[in-house]
Parts: sequence; C-alpha cells; structure tokens
Amino acid sequence: MTSLYDLARQLRFIFTDAPDAISLAELLSLADDIVSNFSSVDPEVLSAQLEQELQTLHDEVVDHSSLYHTQILLAVLFHLKAILTPLTIITFWFDLCLRPALREPKLATPAVNHAKELILAALHSDDERYQEKIQNFRTRLFDLYLLDALNEGSEADVLEWAELDNAQREKKSCWKSNLENILLRFGAIRPNDLMTDIHEHFNVPSSRLQLLIFMDLYTSYPTFEPTAAHLASHRLMSTLLSALLYDNSSTSCTVGLNIIVKLLPMLAVYASAELKFLLPQFLTVFVRVLCWKERLCLPGQGGDEIEIIDEEPPKMPTLRPEIDWQQLELMFGNSSIAPSPRRLFTYLYYLFPCNLLRFIRGPSNYLVASDMDCPYVGDWAGVLDVGEIRTKSELLIRGHICHPLIIWQDAQDELSKPDFWRDYDVARISSEAMSLDVRYTSLAYRERYREKPSSEPASSCSETEPKAVTDEARDRPSDPCLSLQSMVATSVLLKSAIDIKAELITRPWPPAILSSADPSTMLQKPSQNLDDSVSVSEREFASSSSPVTQAISSLQREVLTLRNELNFELWLSRENVKHIGRLFQDRVMSRNAEVERQGLYNKLRNYRTQVVRLEKELREHKELASSARQKHADWSSELQGKLRGYREEKKSWITEAATLRTTQKEIESQFQAQSKLLAEGNAELFRLQTSIKEHQHKIDRLHDYEAQIEQSRKMQRLWDADFDKFKRRGEDIELMKNQWKQMELRLESLEKTQVQMEEQARQHRRQIQSLETRREQEQAATHPASQYPAMALASVIAEKATLTKSNQQLQDKNTELLEEVEELEIMVEQLRAQVSGRKGLISDPEQSPISSPFL
Repeated sequence: MTSLYDLARQLRFIFTDAPDAISLAELLSLADDIVSNFSSVDPEVLSAQLEQELQTLHDEVVDHSSLYHTQILLAVLFHLKAILTPLTIITFWFDLCLRPALREPKLATPAVNHAKELILAALHSDDERYQEKIQNFRTRLFDLYLLDALNEGSEADVLEWAELDNAQREKKSCWKSNLENILLRFGAIRPNDLMTDIHEHFNVPSSRLQLLIFMDLYTSYPTFEPTAAHLASHRLMSTLLSALLYDNSSTSCTVGLNIIVKLLPMLAVYASAELKFLLPQFLTVFVRVLCWKERLCLPGQGGDEIEIIDEEPPKMPTLRPEIDWQQLELMFGNSSIAPSPRRLFTYLYYLFPCNLLRFIRGPSNYLVASDMDCPYVGDWAGVLDVGEIRTKSELLIRGHICHPLIIWQDAQDELSKPDFWRDYDVARISSEAMSLDVRYTSLAYRERYREKPSSEPASSCSETEPKAVTDEARDRPSDPCLSLQSMVATSVLLKSAIDIKAELITRPWPPAILSSADPSTMLQKPSQNLDDSVSVSEREFASSSSPVTQAISSLQREVLTLRNELNFELWLSRENVKHIGRLFQDRVMSRNAEVERQGLYNKLRNYRTQVVRLEKELREHKELASSARQKHADWSSELQGKLRGYREEKKSWITEAATLRTTQKEIESQFQAQSKLLAEGNAELFRLQTSIKEHQHKIDRLHDYEAQIEQSRKMQRLWDADFDKFKRRGEDIELMKNQWKQMELRLESLEKTQVQMEEQARQHRRQIQSLETRREQEQAATHPASQYPAMALASVIAEKATLTKSNQQLQDKNTELLEEVEELEIMVEQLRAQVSGRKGLISDPEQSPISSPFL
C-alpha cells in the first residue's frame, strides 16, 4: 500500500530533477492508489497529513515561476481530490495554487481544468460542517468576478485596460474567462444557489451591469433551459424585473431586455403557470422601455461645449418611500440612447397577443385588474401616458403581421384555456416568434417562393399577403453601402436581416474632440479597492471632464450594446439551428410516412370490401338469431309463469304446516316446564326446612367463631408490624457493623500510611543533614569559593531547595493525615458507644398485643 510519505518523496524527486525520479503517469498512479485505500483512515487525519506534506514541498522545492511544476502539483491535487476536504481547498490551496493557475494564460488546458474541478468539488460538497465556509467562498468568488476581473461597464477599468500591455491583458482576460466558466458550471448543477448569490450582489448598483452581463451568458448556457423554472419562482426574477423598472441606465436596461426575451420561450415551455403570473410585470417593463426618453449630447458651437438636446432624465416618476432600491443612473457620460422594445414586443405578441393588445388599449385598467400595485408615487393612471403608449406601439404593431389567435380567442381565454405552444420546444417558439416580424417574414417568404413560377395562381388569401411582402422586399435595395466609420451610428441597420456591404472609408476624428484632448486625462483612473464596491458617482468621474472621455464612454457603451446584440443573435441562431434540425427530421419522417400511407391505403380498400361483405353476413345471422331468441323467450316465459304458480302454492302449504307444528311444540314445552318447576319448588322447600332445623345450633356457634377470627386477625396485623420493625432494626445494625469494619480498615491503612510518611520524612531529614554536612566539609576543604564551578554550586542549591520543598509538602500532608486519623478515631468511638449502649436488637421493644383471652 502506498503511503503519503512515498508520494511526497517521489514528488520531491520530480521537482528537484533527481536521476531516480519516476514519470508523471507513475506518480499519478501512486496518488490513485492512496485514494483507493483511504477508507481505512480517518479522512480528516489523512487530509491534514497530506496538506502538511504538500505544503512542505511547496515551500521548499516548488518553483513558483515554473509552469511545469504548477501542472504537476495541480495534477496530483486533482487525483487526490477525493481525500481533500472542502475546507483545505478553500482556505489553503485556492490562494496558494489554484488562483494563480487561473490567472496564467500560458498554462496548459488540462491543468486549468484540474484547477476548475478542484474548486467545483469544494463548491458542490454536501458536508454540513463546511456549509458556512462554502457559502463565504462563493461570495468571495463573486466579489473577485465583480471587483478584480475586468468590468466592461466601468470607465476606470477600461482606462486601466488601455494602460496594460498584451501580457497583462491576457492574464486579466484569462482570469475573467475562468471565473465565468466556474460560476456557469456551478450554476448548471446548483441553480438555486447561484441565483441566490446573484440576488444578494444585485443590491450594489455598481455591480449590477456586470451581473446582468453574466446573467446574459448564464441564460445562453446550453444547460440553462431546464433550470428556467427555478428562476421563475426565485426571488432573482423579481429583482431582475425591478432593475428594468427602476434603474435609469439604458445600457443595463438593454442587457436586461435581452435576458427577458430569452427567458420568455423557456418559461413558456418549462413554467407556463409562472409566466402567466408574471405577465403584468413583463408588460410594465415593455411600456417603461417603450416610453424611454433619450438624452443625446452633441458638440456645441464653442468646440468643447456640449449641448444636451433632451434635458429630462430617462426615468420614471419617483419611487415610493417604502421601496428599498438603489437606482443605477447613467453609466457612460451624459447621453442615453433608448433601448429597443421591438424584440420584447415580438415575443409577447407571439405568446399573448390578445393580452398585449388589451394592455395597449388601456394599460392602467389592465394593471389594476391584474392586482399589480404601482411602485411609483401616485397611481397607474397618473404615471402612464396613454397617448404616448398608443403612438409608439402603433409603429411596432405595423411592423408585425396579424396573429391568427386574435381572431379565435380573447385575453381571458389566453390565460385560462390550454396554450397553443404547450407542446412546442424553445427553438420552435423562438423561430416562430421572430417570423411574426415583417423584416424576417419578408426574407422567409422570399426564399420560400423564389423558385415558384410567377404565373402560378394564389391558392388562398394567405399567399396574397406574402407575395405582396415579397415584392416589397425585392423592390428594396439588397446591398446598401455602409462605411465602417458610421457603423456605430447605423446599428439599427445592422440589426436588420438584409445583406449589408461595408466600405472602408477613412475619415479623421472631429476636431472638436482632438482640440481639447489631454493625453494625461485619458490615462487617469481612480484607485479601485477589491474589498469595497465602487459607487455610482465614482463610475462617472469623467462624465464631462473631456471630450475624449465622452468619446470613449460612447464607444464603450456601443461595444457593450453590439456585444449584447451579438450574444442574442448567436443564441437565436442556435435555437434556429435546433428548429431546422427538427424540421428536417419531420420532413424525412413525412417522406417515409407517405410510402407507408400509400400501402396502408391499398390495404384499407381491401379491408373495406371485406367489411361490407362481413357486415351483410352479420346482419343475416343477427336476424336469424333474433327470431330464434324471440321464440325461445316466449316459451321460457310461459314455463316460468306455470312454475312460479306451483312454487307459490307449495310455499303457502309448507308455511302453514310449519306454523302449526311450532305452536304445538311451544304449548307442550310450556306444560312440561311448569310441571318440572312445581316439583323442584316443593322439593327445595322441604330440603330447606329440614336443613334449618338440622344446622341451627351450628349457625349460633358460627357467629362466635367469626368474632374470634376477627380478633385473631387484629392481633396478627399487630404482630406483623412488630416483626417488620424488628427486621428493619436488624438491617440497620448490620449496616452499622459494616461501616464500623470499613472505618477500622481505613484507620489501619491510614496508620500504615502515616508510618511510611514519617519514615520518608526521617530519610529526607537524614539526607538533608548529610548534604549539609557534605557542603560544610567541601567549604572547609577549599578556602576560595571561586574554585568550585558555578554550575555545581547551583545544582546543589537547587537540589537543596527541592528537598526542602518536598519535606515541607510531606510535613503538611502528614499533618492533614494526623487530623484525619483523629477524626476517624472520634467517629469510631462514637460508633462503639452507640453499639455498646443497646441492650438488644430493638432498643425500645413494644408490648406485644397478643394477649387475647381466646389464646
């Protein structure tokens, strides 16, 4: 069996490049052998020993700058994962080895995976002893992700990123990517725990955008779809909707809208009841984004001056005082581009078209009917501008085709009857929802009818509309030209599904930006502390200090927006691919089903002919059987009538005969019983009279005996009481004798102990006297005291002090024993006096009550 010592020794040989070092595969085999045989040892003890051995190696021979040493150490720790406690990984190995490994971009992928698996093993532990430590470690991971990793929503982090070289940028990117991967994989296994951690960090406004970006990644994770039901019932869902309703940052609102749009089809598949419950809140978010006010900042006439077109802040009315929420204000300068509500409208229009249109007609009445409280000061009628909602929503309605369910049902049916998408998957819901948008519908119909001849007549009214839409799409230019310089300003065109031709047109930056640009201001950044969260005001430290900073903020916001759009398009493309695969499978299955359908149709025609012939024969047999059955029924009913009459007549005769026999028997039995009772009564009367005369004298003596027996019982009870008292006194005497004997034995042992201690004291006194005599002789033999070594003299003095102290202790103990012996002697004398003073077993014998004259 391999021991930890053998593993540590071989690991030391590898780290020191010893000639007799084994290979890495053999070293890992030794680690596996230890894990397979660790059941016989306490895991806590084994983990402590392993931690001590590896820590010694890490401090003595491990080269911290060597990636090879780091890979070997991580591989060994990964193979010893089963015997490492979560506390060891969290408190020791994370800061010592795992955290530097996750920051190193040049580290091999297997080693990075080993580090991630060790962290995930600690996070997934179910040991109740370490739950508090694991919770604190999860909080620390989120703090590192929010405060230590690159925050793309922070101007300070972006300016710091600009100062870093390529190596440092790679390290920061690697660190953030690994942290995201760990948190996403943890959320796939423990979704409720991850959602709880995100909810707890949502209270800090400065971390809210970073958390929204992470949630955007989390909702796009392949394994998230089944866990969407957990999010629907989790408090994080309410927090996410609150952020969309209360915060004034358009960037965070854009990211949050993408999350909501991706969640809608998932909730429809996995949590339809919760989706219907949250529908009023989704509609409130939609109307809030629909009425968002933009704030655009343009260069003024003075060059450096900035003119704000819309001075109204992009926010809803004041929140109620009882709502505890810290609002997130503008994060990138003073400008604010309104987020687009088109996708949210598309998905809500696909899932709940009647409710959406009913909400647009009367938003305040709909929210009041849904029992949704207004979070702002006032009521819904005073907060919502119905005219603005109808005006802006009309553009969205015109951009979508008519939903068929608007004709066949109403808003109440949508929430009460079974959903039409109850058997759909997420991919189908996403694809069909986007097909309601005219932009995507035109492309779909153009590809669908591209190869069809133009002379083909329309078969239905539904084909007339697609043809018109297709003709309209063909009339539009298919290849618009767009320069790279103006791509940011024309992002709306990028969102369209038509083809775009990009031309490289170089233009200089506006002179208003470069004229007042100070290079020093571009590199200034506030200090960021890992332990304290950055406030919102610190995030806007350069909101109006320099036009260059304004440009960087705008570009940074646009990069986040475009990246958010890219993530959503990638997610939508993946869902479309799933839907395409399912449609292809349905197409192949439909082809095979057509062949089978034709064969089944031929068989069906033969079966129909056979069925007609068999039905004709069956009708003939039924008619014959019916007539025979009718005749048999008539004959049977006639026979049954005759038999029933005979049976009733016979039954009446039998009943009458039985009644007569019963009456006769009862009369005879009564007569016999009365005769018997009369004879017995006469005999009993004669016997009793004779017995009374015979036993009269005995009865008289019996009364005398009963009186004597009662007196005897009284005397017996008194005797029993005296005898019980006698027995108790005897037991007390025996107990006192035993105690006396024990006291005598103890006294003898104490006397012997006292003799021994006195003998020891005499020996110590003799020893002290001999030592004192020896000291005096040695002092007299040599005159100068300096000839003796100081150490010998000190030892003699110490020995003397020890003996003196021991003698004093013995004397004290002897005194205590003497006092105890005296007390024992007094107790023994008292016991002797008590025993000798008794005259018998019972000190005061009572007069026996047995003095009856009958004895």
